[in-house]
Amino acid sequence: MRDYLLTLCVTAAVTYLLTGPVRKFAIATGAMPEIRARDVHREPTPRLGGIAMFFGLCAGLLVADHLQNLNSVFELSNEPRALLSGAALIWLIGVLDDKFELDALIKLGAQMISAGVMVAQGLTILWLPIPGVGVVSLTPWQGTLLTVALVVLTINAVNFVDGLDGLAAGMVCIAAAAFFLYAYRLWYGYTIEAAAPATLFTVILMGMCLGFLPHNMHPARIFMGDSGSMLIGLILAASAISITGQVDPDALKIFEGSTRQATHAALPVFIPLVLPLTIIAIPMADLVLAIVRRTWKGQSPFAADRGHLHHRLLEIGHSHSRAVLIMYFWSALIAFGTLAYSVHSASMWIVLCVVALSAIGLVLLLLPRFTPRAPRWAESVVPPRYRRRKRVPVAEAVPEPVVVEEERIPVPAGINGATAIGNRGRFTDRRKAGTPS
Repeated sequence: MRDYLLTLCVTAAVTYLLTGPVRKFAIATGAMPEIRARDVHREPTPRLGGIAMFFGLCAGLLVADHLQNLNSVFELSNEPRALLSGAALIWLIGVLDDKFELDALIKLGAQMISAGVMVAQGLTILWLPIPGVGVVSLTPWQGTLLTVALVVLTINAVNFVDGLDGLAAGMVCIAAAAFFLYAYRLWYGYTIEAAAPATLFTVILMGMCLGFLPHNMHPARIFMGDSGSMLIGLILAASAISITGQVDPDALKIFEGSTRQATHAALPVFIPLVLPLTIIAIPMADLVLAIVRRTWKGQSPFAADRGHLHHRLLEIGHSHSRAVLIMYFWSALIAFGTLAYSVHSASMWIVLCVVALSAIGLVLLLLPRFTPRAPRWAESVVPPRYRRRKRVPVAEAVPEPVVVEEERIPVPAGINGATAIGNRGRFTDRRKAGTPS
């Protein structure tokens, strides 16, 4: 665990330290698009935050390659190289899009090519464990198509949810944390070496998001742009593909007793292929709803609008920060609820806790005007918006009106003999403007 914590800290530190210089570079190169109709920020904000995140990925892989306990991932598997090559390609396309606004079909083609590059180097789904049936082997073409589809869906789901400050980075960090705990349990709990690459990918992804979040929280100083959203979406998809398509449920058979029990034990990771990706169910639901909504209106599925879930939270009265926290809550509930169910699937307490937390989440959704206030003893350490307002006496709150006497100045006879009410400055300006006298 210490090696993973070191890798996470190095990745987060490199991402955090590089985001500031990247912001200055984005401003210098003009990567600050004008505010669009669907945007919620009020001032032009630089993008290209994905540059810092990509170098954080490189730093994390480099450090892991030199650690004794993690070096075996690079020696026994080609998946880290496959991930880096696919990430470099999708990152480059994202950088060009942040600067020049590429067409949606070009980005879609780049996403498919990036997935194909990873498949060509071995990062693909080899079999599909189905609960109650067992392991179903896939042909190379079936595995390739399923892998590409999963990568494209995940990238666009993360890209679609990137609409509020800190939303995409926080939700992906939550999903990566849940995936890391599950992969770590398979790797060190069941000693399944095939889960080691996914464990490394998810901890690096957590570091990238944690290092970028301080710069991206509301009000954001920089956006990750498509160079960042497509990058973290691809890494999350690669983690799911690695642990789902490479881990054989027969390896769990030794611990669980039978193939059926082993398949059910690994169910929370196999669900992502069916939904797909339960751990980011909120962004995936937003993606599906956006496609249906735009198609119903006769628009392109890639046409941007203000109908996403986070936009609707703002419309019903939630503040920017509260809308982000609500999305965090639901993502964590689904991700860690699935993780807890995978560990103790027979426990009824987990189901009851998930139901209770879901009820709390619904209450938060229905109370958009509720503003939590911190106790008075904690007001010095919380943001000003959570402090109690001091009552001001009525005599002090309403100042006495100030009466200003106006001076009547006769207008010269050349202006219809009328009398103007104003000050001397207005009369002087009128004469300077050429008014006849």
